[in-house]
Amino acid sequence: MTIGFFDSGIGGLTVLEESMRRLPAQDYVYMADTLHVPYGPKTQEEVRGYVLDAVEAMMGEGIEALVVACNTATSIAVTELRERYDIPIVGMEPAVKPAVEMNRATGKRVLVFATPLTLSMPKYYALVSRVDDEGIVDSLPLPELVLYCEDLQFDKRILEDYFRTKLAEYDLDRYGIVVLGCTHYPYYRNILREVLPPHIEIVDGNAGTIRRLASLLSRYGVMSGRESGQVKLMCTGNDPAYIVKMQNALQWLRDNYS
Repeated sequence: MTIGFFDSGIGGLTVLEESMRRLPAQDYVYMADTLHVPYGPKTQEEVRGYVLDAVEAMMGEGIEALVVACNTATSIAVTELRERYDIPIVGMEPAVKPAVEMNRATGKRVLVFATPLTLSMPKYYALVSRVDDEGIVDSLPLPELVLYCEDLQFDKRILEDYFRTKLAEYDLDRYGIVVLGCTHYPYYRNILREVLPPHIEIVDGNAGTIRRLASLLSRYGVMSGRESGQVKLMCTGNDPAYIVKMQNALQWLRDNYS
C-alpha cells in the first residue's frame, strides 16, 4: 500500500525513516509544506488551511493511509482530517506520557522541547494535565531549532552552543528525561547527547507513532506488504532544490541513525 507522510518541512523525515525501517515493504509519499514552513509563527487557522490543502493534494497521489508527522499540525487539524477521509490517519503528540511513566519512580523531572505553537495548544496542556499528576513536566520552546534543521545546519559547535545557552538556567541534575516534541528535533539527538548529562534519557514519539500505524493498518486489514518500498518526495512549493534537500536529509538520517 501507499502511506502518506506530511510535515511542514524536513522534520517528518525522521518519522518516515522510522517507518521505512519497520515497514520496508510499503510505498511512501512524503509531502513537505515548503510554502509555509516554519509553522511556529503562524496562527492556528492559517496552519489548519495549509494542512487541509496539502493533504488534499496527497490524496490525489493515491495514499491509502496518512501519518501527520508534525505535532503542531496534529493538534490543529487531525480531527478534521479524520472526518474528511475514510483512511487510517495517525497523528503525533509529544511523548510526555511514556516519559512520565519512565521517570515516575526516579524522583526526576521531565523536560519537553517543542515549538512555541505546540506548547501553546490546548491539546498539549490537556496531555500534560492528563498524565502529569505529580507536576514533574517542564516545557522549553526551541523555535530556532526548526530553522537550523531546515538549513541543514549540523555544525556541532554551533548547535552545542545553542543548546547550552537554552539550558543555562536549568539545573539538569533534577531531570531524568528530555522529550523531543517536534519531529525536526531528532536530527540533533547525537549533539544533544554530548550536551546533556549522561543520566538524562532522550525520547521522541517516532517509534510509538509507527507502532500505532502498523497496528492500525493491521486492524483495517490494508497492510498488504507487497509494494516496492519506493519513496516519492513532494513539496507544496514544487521546488526541485528542496526535493534534493529532502533526499540529502533522508540519506543523512539513514547514514547516522539506521
